[in-house]
Amino acid sequence: MSSTLTGGKSLQIALEVCRLVSLGLCLGPALTLALIPLNASAQLLQPEQQQQQQPVIRFVRDPDSAPDLKVKDLDGRELTLQAYKGKVVLLNFWATWCGPCRAEIPALIRIQDAYKDRLQIIGMDVDDDDNDPERLRAFVKDKGINYPVAITSVPVRLAYGGISALPTLFVINQEGKMVQKHVGLFDPALYEIEARALLNMPIPARIETFEDTGEVSLKHADRATMLPGIDTSKLTQEQRMAALHKLNAETCDCGCKYTLAQCRISDPACKTSKERAAAIVSEAAKLPPRDGHGTTGAPTSPAPSGSADPASKDPATPREQK
Repeated sequence: MSSTLTGGKSLQIALEVCRLVSLGLCLGPALTLALIPLNASAQLLQPEQQQQQQPVIRFVRDPDSAPDLKVKDLDGRELTLQAYKGKVVLLNFWATWCGPCRAEIPALIRIQDAYKDRLQIIGMDVDDDDNDPERLRAFVKDKGINYPVAITSVPVRLAYGGISALPTLFVINQEGKMVQKHVGLFDPALYEIEARALLNMPIPARIETFEDTGEVSLKHADRATMLPGIDTSKLTQEQRMAALHKLNAETCDCGCKYTLAQCRISDPACKTSKERAAAIVSEAAKLPPRDGHGTTGAPTSPAPSGSADPASKDPATPREQK
């Protein structure tokens, strides 16, 4: 199954991380950074080679605070992000029926065990039909999950952008701010490297920052100049700005309660927002160009793939069209 990319580069990042396999740092789904000393790889390459082959991890520049959870775990204890201030938090939205979600559980268990004093994983169960705590508790016990699990409420789900695909994992720094989001199945070594970076621990990667244009926090969708599945390459700059303004002002009719731009980012499979957005682009194309500007040839944003949709119990099945 392919991986979906945050900010258009998550797949590249995951693949770059897995290039470390030749250094003994990424062995398939196994979590190896917690088991193999980082300096073991440094002995294999000269300094100039290390610089050339280092992967890049990306964090949001000026990140927003993560919405609080205000839920109870399966044992009835209150679960809040505030309680974990000072720790890196991996907030993982998942479901028992989601194949990719189940596949990453063993590695998440190992990450939690290796960094238990400085990191906290929280599992947020989404869209299990019966929402039966006893059944979920039995699943957690059977898998040996060593981090708190709670059932996701509708308000929490909306606060985190709707969670249109599973697994969805938010990386939250020690100040409680969202610095990255991953949708789909990734090699968990990426999560560990990101956590180590936030904890100021040695990592075999370089760190870059990026402006959030809705990929992590939907409220910044108005910063986006490209939207998934929407082709604006034939528009002039003025026409594109007019289209984006309308896409950020008009609410999608699919029931998501988001703007069209937010819906496109949150749920690229939404037929309602895609058709309306295409109509808006067509309308914008009829606007007369100003000052003789031509097209700028902006690329079309690819739609995410390779993740399980909460609307479908088949992780390989696309979201049912609205």
